[in-house]
Order: sequence, then structure tokens, then C-alpha cells
Amino acid sequence: MWPFVKPYMFRAILAILICIPIGALDSVVALSLKPYMDIVLVDKTESSPAYIPLLIVAFTSVQGFLNYAATYLNTWVGTKINQDLKRALYKKLLHLETSYYDQHNSGFVIQRFNTDCDIACSGLLENLKVFVSRFFSSISLICVLIYNSWQLAIIAVLILGCALMPLASVRRRIKRVVMGSVVEGAKVVSNYNETYSGNKTIASYNLQNKIYNTFDSTLHNLFKLTIKMVQKTAWMTPALHIIVSIGIGAVIGYGSYLIVNGDITSGNFVSFITALILLYTPIKSIGKNYNAMQVSFLAIERVVEILETEPTIFDKPNAVTLKGVKKSINFNHVYFEYKEGVPVLKDINLEVKAGTTVALVGNSGGGKTTIVNLIPRFYDVKSGSITIDKTDIRDISLESLRDNIAVVFQDNFLFAGTIRDNILLGKEDATEEEIATAVKMACLDEFINELENGLDTKIGERGSLLSGGQRQRLAIARAFIKNAPVVILDEATSALDNKAEAVVQRAIDNLMQDRTVFVIAHRLSTVQNADKIVVINDGEIIETGTHEELLQEENGAYKALYNAQFKAKKAA
Repeated sequence: MWPFVKPYMFRAILAILICIPIGALDSVVALSLKPYMDIVLVDKTESSPAYIPLLIVAFTSVQGFLNYAATYLNTWVGTKINQDLKRALYKKLLHLETSYYDQHNSGFVIQRFNTDCDIACSGLLENLKVFVSRFFSSISLICVLIYNSWQLAIIAVLILGCALMPLASVRRRIKRVVMGSVVEGAKVVSNYNETYSGNKTIASYNLQNKIYNTFDSTLHNLFKLTIKMVQKTAWMTPALHIIVSIGIGAVIGYGSYLIVNGDITSGNFVSFITALILLYTPIKSIGKNYNAMQVSFLAIERVVEILETEPTIFDKPNAVTLKGVKKSINFNHVYFEYKEGVPVLKDINLEVKAGTTVALVGNSGGGKTTIVNLIPRFYDVKSGSITIDKTDIRDISLESLRDNIAVVFQDNFLFAGTIRDNILLGKEDATEEEIATAVKMACLDEFINELENGLDTKIGERGSLLSGGQRQRLAIARAFIKNAPVVILDEATSALDNKAEAVVQRAIDNLMQDRTVFVIAHRLSTVQNADKIVVINDGEIIETGTHEELLQEENGAYKALYNAQFKAKKAA
């Protein structure tokens, strides 16, 4: 955490130093009671201690001002550290590989990259202020105890030590419960996210009861964890009350004996009892603060764990810059698996010459999307290699590799904002002329011209105000303006009706011109003109050729797929 604390070290230390007099001034009231008791109540003299009430008010006022200053500085420093941590965590999140998102849901990401940061900073600094002030308050009050009676001070300090002993095991007891609460809390957030995103599916399938039961089960688990936390920690407060009361009782009993024997005065005793109560009172509730502080420390551990996570896909120190595709993209004996021991691609060998179009077809789950996901290094191959102009893509910088690839997915993600904002994601400094060309080539011009605000029309979260075909064409415009030499089309028209598909297909045809193109399509009518068609089944290439060549294959897999689709279309 040092790199995040260092820029604000002066203010952080100042905030802690201010807590020292805040705590130390607690002893003023107790110390002032000795002369007050001895002079006023015992000797019946009123003139001598007139300054004592004024001193108490003055010291309390100073303490109040310092308290405000410490709170202000703590909040300032804490917020700055919190925001810097969130920036670092968010940057880390942006550079993590796709497999990380495959393995963790949205609730987990929000919990670990945002909520833990809040718990770590706010809880730690606030409780640190409390602990520093109480520590120095305790030191000053113990000094008052010793000043008034060293014999009684020994009893008081021994009892204090007994009261603090249970705190030593708090961290070990609550760690597993806290981690369980984090997991279940993440599930709650995921439930909300899924309900928001899947509201139409929930309604259409009448899933309200099922989804509610899942949510209810998560809350029930959270309840059990909360109760378990109480069982493990809540006993400390009453235990501390009992121990403290024993200490006060022992002091009163032995103190009475010392007064009778003349070892201490009445003023000593009243001052001692006041200091003792001021010392013991915070101890009664320190268990709660200590628990909160341990929760903050555990959150810091989780934050640091995330910060120390290294992406598995990264640039080599001597990574080269890719400047276009001049010759070919080659798959050389490529093997890949998402889970250890479960191969998805097996010995893939494929050459795609620059400027040509290759279509990947085959049954669902055969590995088509996996192949194209390996090109921009969303994942890395397990063995073998993928080369561009004979350079392994792992030797190319990620930024330049992805700058040379435009991807149009089946379900393209659009960001909240305007049509213009989403198109410019492909090229931030694009001119109006370039935008207009991209819009026209994506067959969006007629649609945009009908809009009152044109390119500056808001499209809603994830493009919710657009139709499926409009979202696809907007994604194509974004890819077109990027002007990358390699284009990947992953089922770009499969979710569209015939009319929308025809318009989107025209836009795709425009995008494919003079580029190296990888097309994945279930509808074979869209890939007949490809320079090469590759049939993939169960992670292996079983046929390669043009449309005409593959139709000549007797009992060929492509011919079987084509005939099945043709018959289905004819029957329809």
C-alpha cells in the first residue's frame, strides 16, 4: 500500500500526530479533580481552584478543534488514497485477459475492484484515528493513575491487559466468515445485474419465482454469515464489561483501605477513579472498533492480491510493432483448451493469405469462435503458434496487434451515449468526412437522416433504443472507421431477420473490401463467395476448399450441411 500512501504522507502523518493531543487531553479532567477535591471539598477553600473550570473548558475546546482537524485530514487523505486505489484497480481490470471475465461474475468484479477498496480505506483510516487517540489517551490516563497511586495503578493495568487479551485472536476467527460474506455479497450484486439485463427473458419465461428464490437463498446465506460473525465476536463486549467492572470493584475496595491508612488523599482517589473510568469506558466498546479494523485489514489483503495479479497475456520486453498484413496469417499446429485436460482445438493448421476471405463453418461448439479469438490474443494458444507474416503474434505488442484487427461480434457491445460516440470508438480523431463515409458504407445513412438529432442521437445503455440490425450496422461503422487490415466477423448476421440481414450483409460486403477477412456463419448462403471455406468439427479441420470444390466431395461434411440448409429453406 506504500505507493498509494506516499504522495499524501505529510497529511497522513499530520492527521495521526493530531490524534496524540486529542487522546492525551482526556487526562486533564481527571488530573484537575485532585486539587479540586482536596482544596474545595476537603479544606473548604473556594478561592484557590477558580481557574480549574476555565482550564477544563479551554482544554476541551482545543480537543474539539483538533478532533475536527483530524477528521478533515483523515477524510481528505482517505478519499485520495481510495480514489488512487480505484484507478489502479480499474486499470488492472481493463488489462486482464478475457479468461478472467469468463471465470468471475459481475458481482465478484464489483466487490473486489470497488467495494473492497471502500472498506479498506474508509474503515482503516477512521479506526486508525480512533486507535491512535485512544492509545495516547490510555498512556496519559495511566500516568494519572500512577501519579495518584502506584499501588492502584498496578491493579488497573493488570485488568486492562486481561481485557485486551481476547483481541489477539479476532483476525483468525473472522477471516473465513468475512471471505464468505464477500462471496455472497458478490452474488447479490450479480442477481441485480442479471435481473436488469435479463428482464425480458425473466418475464417471457415467467421466471420471477425462480429468480426470487435464488436471491432469497443468497440473502439467507448472508444472514447465517452475519449471525456467525456475531457469534464469533459479539461476546467480547459483554466480556470486557465484566472484566472492567472487576477492575473498578478491586480499585474501590483497595482504594478505601489506602484512604483509611492515609496512603492517599480523597482527591487522589477521586482523580484516580475518574481516570480509571475514562480509561476503561472506551475499552468496553473497543472490540467493535477492533473488529472493523480487522475487516479493513482483510479488505486490504484482497486489494493487494488483486494489484499483484499479473495478466497471463502480456507484451514481451522486446515486442515488435505490427504494421499491416502483407503476406499471410498462419496457424501452425495450434492446440488450445479452456479447462486443463479438455482440448477445444486440436492440431489446427491453416494459411490465410493477405487480402483473402476465409469462412469457418461447422456444427455449434466445434471451435470456430475460439479460432478467431486467438488471433487478437483474447486467449493464448496452449501449443503451436499463430504467425502474421512469419512473426509469432506473441512477439507482437498487444496494442499494435489489436490496432490491426477489427471485430464484429454476434452481440456487439454498444456504450451509453450517442451514435457518434460509438462510431468514434474505432478512431477517436476521425474527421466528419470519415464518419460520413463509415455511416454510408455501413448502410446507416438513411436511418440517421431520419433522426432529429442525427449522429448525436442517444442510443441508451447497450444501445437499447436501437433494433438488432441497427446495432449491428453501428458496430460495422465502428469497425469500418478503424480501417484495420484484418476483419473478424463472428456470426454477425445470425440473430437478424431476413430483411435486416440483407441490409447488414451489404454493409459487411463493404467492410470486407481489400481486407483479410475471417467469417463465421451458420447460414452457408453468406459464405459461398469466400476464397476458402474451412469446415471445423470437434476442434479439428476436416475439410478445406472453395464452395464449388467442397460440394464435389462425396459424403463431405460441407455438402451435408449445405444440403440440410437448402432442404430446410425449401421446405420453409
